[in-house]
Amino acid sequence: MHKTEPYVYAQMVAGKDAFKPGEAKNSWLTGTASWNFYAVSQYMLGIRPEYDGLLIDPCIPTDWKAFKATRKFRGATYQIEVVNPNGKSKGISEVTVDGLPHKSNLIPVFGDGKEHKVKVILG
Repeated sequence: MHKTEPYVYAQMVAGKDAFKPGEAKNSWLTGTASWNFYAVSQYMLGIRPEYDGLLIDPCIPTDWKAFKATRKFRGATYQIEVVNPNGKSKGISEVTVDGLPHKSNLIPVFGDGKEHKVKVILG
């Protein structure tokens, strides 16, 4: 028995020696919202800060056609658009930065205080 929804972070899940093994308790405590944001933004939407730049590597449901996100990163603002024309869950076929082709999904650190448009096509 799991007393919380499967997507909810719980404080603990009872171990095999507990009165009710597998039971999750105390959901949505302080900090769980931030962990949820971290998991969704960095691993589903795939917008992760790296040493050399901002990595865009989404892993989304195949029925998502597109999404947009704004990310402030090291002194610049990135307007990110991810398009999924072929219903893929993962994999990058094309990246443009400020309208120009970019050879990888690691977007450089601009740090110039400006806004940069990033478009990623899954495929």
